[in-house]
Amino acid sequence: VQLVESGGGLVQAGGSLKLSCVASGLPFSDATMSWFRQAPGKEREFVAGMTWSGRTTNYADSAKGRFTISRENVKNSVYLQMDSLKAEDTAVYWCAADLRVGLRFSADYAYWGQGTQVSVSS
Repeated sequence: VQLVESGGGLVQAGGSLKLSCVASGLPFSDATMSWFRQAPGKEREFVAGMTWSGRTTNYADSAKGRFTISRENVKNSVYLQMDSLKAEDTAVYWCAADLRVGLRFSADYAYWGQGTQVSVSS
C-alpha cells in the first residue's frame, strides 16, 4: 500500500492550499480516508475524515468552516482544501487510510503517507 501526498508549501495567512493524496495497493473505494497533522512540539491530531462512500465526514473544530475534505474514488484520491489558513495551521500533514468500518479519529490508521509540510506565514 502506498499513499502519496502533495500540495504542501508556504503560504501567507489568509491564503489557501489544496492537498492531494493518491493511494495504491488497496481497495480505495472501501477505505475510510482522513487527514492528520502534527505541529512542532505537539501530538499528531485528526483534521478531517471521510468514509468510503463520502456520506460521512467529520472535521476537527480547528478545521470546521475552513477546510473541506473530498475524494474521487475513480482516481484513488482524497483531497483537503484549506482556506483562510492561519499560522497555527503550520504542520506536517498526512493522509491516512483504513479499511475498518467507520470514521476513526485516533491515529491508529493502518496506512499512512509520507507527509507534506504546510507552512503559513503570519
